[in-house]
Amino acid sequence: MRSVRARAAIGATLVVAVSLVAAGLAVLSVLRTNLIDQADLQAEVAAREVAGQLALDTAYADLDLDDEEDHPVQVTDEEGRVVFVSKGLRAISGTGSAGVSPVPSASVGATPSPGDDDDDGDDDDGGGSGRPERGEVSSDDPDFSDGTATVDGKQADYRFAAVEATTPAGLTLTVHAGAPLAAEQEAVNTVRGAMLTGLPLLLAVVAGVTWLVTRRALRPVEGIRREMAAITASEDLARRVPEPGSRDEIAALARTTNETLTALEASVERQRRFVADASHELRSPIASLRTQLEVAEAHPELLDLPGAVADTVRLQVLAADLLLLARLDAGEKPGAARLEAGALVREEVSQRTGDRIPVTVEVAEDAAYEVNGSRGQLVRVIGNLLDNAQRHAEDRVTVQVAADGSGVRVEVRDDGAGVPEDERERIFERFVRLDDARSRDDGGAGLGLAIARDVAARHGGTLTVHRAPEGGAAFRLWLPRAA
Repeated sequence: MRSVRARAAIGATLVVAVSLVAAGLAVLSVLRTNLIDQADLQAEVAAREVAGQLALDTAYADLDLDDEEDHPVQVTDEEGRVVFVSKGLRAISGTGSAGVSPVPSASVGATPSPGDDDDDGDDDDGGGSGRPERGEVSSDDPDFSDGTATVDGKQADYRFAAVEATTPAGLTLTVHAGAPLAAEQEAVNTVRGAMLTGLPLLLAVVAGVTWLVTRRALRPVEGIRREMAAITASEDLARRVPEPGSRDEIAALARTTNETLTALEASVERQRRFVADASHELRSPIASLRTQLEVAEAHPELLDLPGAVADTVRLQVLAADLLLLARLDAGEKPGAARLEAGALVREEVSQRTGDRIPVTVEVAEDAAYEVNGSRGQLVRVIGNLLDNAQRHAEDRVTVQVAADGSGVRVEVRDDGAGVPEDERERIFERFVRLDDARSRDDGGAGLGLAIARDVAARHGGTLTVHRAPEGGAAFRLWLPRAA
């Protein structure tokens, strides 16, 4: 039952079984109803034929009975006494009569004459009792009942129809004529037997076909599972699961799985490069600091204290950058504080006392540019952009805050050499330096712009680089306005 194939086969078999049983019961019910209706019609025709003859004052002995064996007839009077039975009828049930033997009469075999009637001067038309008038057969629908009859020593089930007729003498008689139910029973039993015989075979076929079709449909899933198990065991993320040629859900699953593997491979590769680059960046200041400390231990007078402090600061900054990148990669969400971008820029610029080039701030005094986010992270972005501009500017660094559509634009411009167009995306990668010849002390670790873009993305914004009107680089930070 843990197998999808088994559950699908059992489920399909149960559904088909319930459907077939319900359909079979409905078919049997309809068939039985139709056959009983036919028997009712035959019994009514036979009863009305006899009743018509009695209404015409035909003597019992002269009644013309067609097929007495298949349509036994019993006639009763108003008191329920049997006055006539067809030839060979020995026992009957279901008609409500007291028996099958005709009552003794001086005119047995003949319709009583009007003089023998016991109506004692009552109205002859019988209108008050709902009975048919003299010499007529009742036009009402006959009463039908189920019963048995023994004809020529053979007992069988019959469907009886009761029809009233009034003789010319005013005697009301009830004719019970039967139609055999043997054909109905045989037909129903035959159909039932065929259904009971064919149902297990059909259910076996349904179960088998469902099992085979499900196994064939799930075969690609098994291939995907085996390949994923092999990838997990080998840790080779370059492998991909097989994609079936069909355009169904399994093919979509395979494609999505391969896309996930591609993203996972890229993420792992990015993490590997990150670890390697971080180790490389950390090795230089650590080696430099160790060398200075070893020299100072042997020759205290040669200690380069400013250099040691600079290497320590560089290590501290690099460690902070790596920690922030790790938090961003882990999906840390920024805060939801409401901040004014113009005030944030002014505050950051006012605290930068050691800049090589003064920073010009362009913010409208009467405008409010409010955004939601983390104050510390956004200050870090602005600081990183200003640090980058200070390293490359010649005489001028400008920060402009303005509205831009549904958001706020913070643009940092310089008049340096700018960024080549084919390098404008690469500079946002981690540990990337366009000028590999310059010293690491002047150029940093190459994490500032990567951190700035990641923070912008976490805040629902963007960070792009363009050519500034001054000829250098223009870094545009766009953030959505606060609601």
